[in-house]
Amino acid sequence: MSAPDALPRAEDVGVAIGFCRAEVTELAALRGRVPELERIAASRGLRLPPTGHAVVTSDALVLSVRPERWLLVTSPAPAGATADNWRVLGVGAAAAVDQSAGLAVLQLAGSNVREVLARGCRLDLAADSFASGRAAATSMAQVATILVAVTSGVLILTPASTARHLHEWLSTTARPFGLAARGHVSVSTLFGQQDS
Repeated sequence: MSAPDALPRAEDVGVAIGFCRAEVTELAALRGRVPELERIAASRGLRLPPTGHAVVTSDALVLSVRPERWLLVTSPAPAGATADNWRVLGVGAAAAVDQSAGLAVLQLAGSNVREVLARGCRLDLAADSFASGRAAATSMAQVATILVAVTSGVLILTPASTARHLHEWLSTTARPFGLAARGHVSVSTLFGQQDS
């Protein structure tokens, strides 16, 4: 019987993968109401980025990969609370839908994240092409994904029904680069705070 593979040393880890517990709310501007929705968001301390971009505030990640639609990624709250709040705030300007049960959020960090991701998607993930603050919808390992470059690494949003498959593919692909499973990470890591 052979000995089990040794766990990689911390300095050898090139990719750390973790599931991120988050609330995900989709905002869709009603026809011709983007300026009104932008004013509402600004009153809440949020900027709605242009398509292909993401912004991080002290307590939210806002991204857009489709015209006049945004995803808000926030810390977990009572089911649907964020969407309900935005339904009230955005009445007449936007529709708000809770996507928390439908989308899984993974966080990848480490020096080899882009190399691993490049093995499964067709995007140019070079740091100068896909810098922090960029977002894109793509397929990876035959799964629909949204990639977001943030200062803490890369965030992946994917349908909850395929998240396990994608996680297994990422783990297998990252193993030669030095893999560390992080389990669950908090949304605060996206905002520059460290998990305790």
